[in-house]
Amino acid sequence: PERTPPRSGPAPSRPRLAKMSSAEPGRFFCTAGRGLEPFLAREVRARLGATEVDCVSGKVFFRAAAGPGELRQLRSGERLFLLLKKHGPLPVSGNRGKMLHEIKSLIIEDPKYWLDIISVWRKLHKHEGKTDDGSQENTLALKRKSEEDTNTASKKQKTEQVTAVVSEECQMGAGETCEVPDRISGQECWTESRTSSELPSRGSGENPAANEELSFSFRVSCRCSGAIARILTSQEVGKAIGTTLVKQCRWRADLRDPDLEIFVHLNDIHSVVGIPLFRLPLANREYIRTAGLRSTVAWAMASLAEIRAGALVLDPMCGLGTILLEAAKEWPEACYWGADISESQLEGADGNIRTAGLVDKIELLKASVKGM
Repeated sequence: PERTPPRSGPAPSRPRLAKMSSAEPGRFFCTAGRGLEPFLAREVRARLGATEVDCVSGKVFFRAAAGPGELRQLRSGERLFLLLKKHGPLPVSGNRGKMLHEIKSLIIEDPKYWLDIISVWRKLHKHEGKTDDGSQENTLALKRKSEEDTNTASKKQKTEQVTAVVSEECQMGAGETCEVPDRISGQECWTESRTSSELPSRGSGENPAANEELSFSFRVSCRCSGAIARILTSQEVGKAIGTTLVKQCRWRADLRDPDLEIFVHLNDIHSVVGIPLFRLPLANREYIRTAGLRSTVAWAMASLAEIRAGALVLDPMCGLGTILLEAAKEWPEACYWGADISESQLEGADGNIRTAGLVDKIELLKASVKGM
């Protein structure tokens, strides 16, 4: 049955400015797909009123007074981090011990600063609550657990080091190749080291009073590239940082289900340390049932259309409707039409539209762009 075309009304032509929270300004960075950094920089300014915005390849750094709900509204970013450290590249030498000392000094040069940042992180999570990620996170967590259980038996040897090849949504076991699907081609894959070997576990008993007081577990995810990667592996760096944090902060290492993940990226441009704010990437859209075009790319394309109140927006080759979904979510007061010659694509698009609750906003029709 035909659906009634959606009614139009006033709509903004740029990302809607979120109602700013009373949170203290925090320092953040967000990862972005190649070429999307300018879109993300504009978005954090428009949506969050961000200042001190700095773009580098694959990342956007900024300062903003925003709570978790406001930060979660970012549409063009991949993963969001609370920024701990941002420095220039570390000096590279042939002395591995000296380099590891430099890295540990960078990470733990001011223990009080770590405690302050952790306090900010805890406050953000206290406001967020544990249920914000919803059933989508539970589903993905079960999937991850199943994959981990399959690989555990062959990997549990003398050490508990895990190396994975990761893209924003690509995670496989060590020794496999990372085949990036077409929908996220062009995004960077990297080697990530998650280290917990030789670190006290939950039941180690070392300084039990401090452990009980902090009740805190962590994992280090380290990514090394450029000159430093030719001297030190990600595993070595992650292990050194993890050992230092256990000694300095009395935290417990937990590879599988930590309270906190610490992200370290060292390359020829900068040295960055951050804490992921959310377990799931921002790019994971709970309203997309069947993924097609990358959601961040679709949002960026929709933003270029400068959609205004009462506009009629047509995607003549809509596929699974990702561009229409992102546009209708961001600018809900326009009229949206999608056309495609493929019946299966239209069925997928219809499923996405229903999942997103946008049946009254997006119309679909089977048609060839050549006939338009």
